[in-house]
Amino acid sequence: SDVYKRQVLYIAGWIFNKQRLYRPAMLAVWLGISGNLAGFGLRWMETYQAGDGHVPLSNLYESLVFFALTIAILYAVIERKYDQRAIGAFAIPLAFIAMAYASLSPNISDRIQPLLPALKSNWLIAHVVTCFIGYAAFAIAFGLSVMYLIKKEPASPLLARLPERRIMDGLTHQMVMFGFLFLSVGIITGAVWANSAWGRYWGWDPKETWSLITWFVYATLLHVRFMRGWQGKRLALFSIVGFASVLFTYFGVNLLPGLHSYGAN
Repeated sequence: SDVYKRQVLYIAGWIFNKQRLYRPAMLAVWLGISGNLAGFGLRWMETYQAGDGHVPLSNLYESLVFFALTIAILYAVIERKYDQRAIGAFAIPLAFIAMAYASLSPNISDRIQPLLPALKSNWLIAHVVTCFIGYAAFAIAFGLSVMYLIKKEPASPLLARLPERRIMDGLTHQMVMFGFLFLSVGIITGAVWANSAWGRYWGWDPKETWSLITWFVYATLLHVRFMRGWQGKRLALFSIVGFASVLFTYFGVNLLPGLHSYGAN
């Protein structure tokens, strides 16, 4: 798949220090984005043919594919703006893992299923899209944090090819701020959606609760950054903890009964 190819190209470009490998890697990213968007559109059309037209963001398979798409798009913007291609060796594998899990896990069905009555709302698009843009930003911040932690000073020849630590620190902070903004909007739109669907803004459903916990984790990270000047290793570790919270919000709570659980869908 395009996701697999671009992952290999970025990692090979970083390990072997071959700049010429990065160009086809970026081309593969854009091909993957195009293919993903085309598949998203075709799946949306198929929901209408099934008589239940809805945006394909309603089950675990669809959300994982969209998660991979948002990571790839956000990374492509970062690479174009900052020209730090080695980041792709750590960011793109996250999109690959999401796609691989969606495609290969026996517990995930890719079948198009009728939308539950409570989910038939325009708020679905606003809520899911904003949340996953936030998740994608946190995923890239996680990749940057791992890069920061493994790059020791003085660095080995392999690690010396990574961006400077100050660049990674600054980008991590920017990604966290960007993700925090979209997560906040996602929680707000989710509350409005919940009120229209179930007649209450907040019900302490497991996913609602963990979304709020994740919000507080990143709010604390930004607070200590602004008020106490945290940066470097402490910021990187905090970012990794935050992404662990994101993953539990996304996957862990599906093991618990709740209105927001994807279950095995």
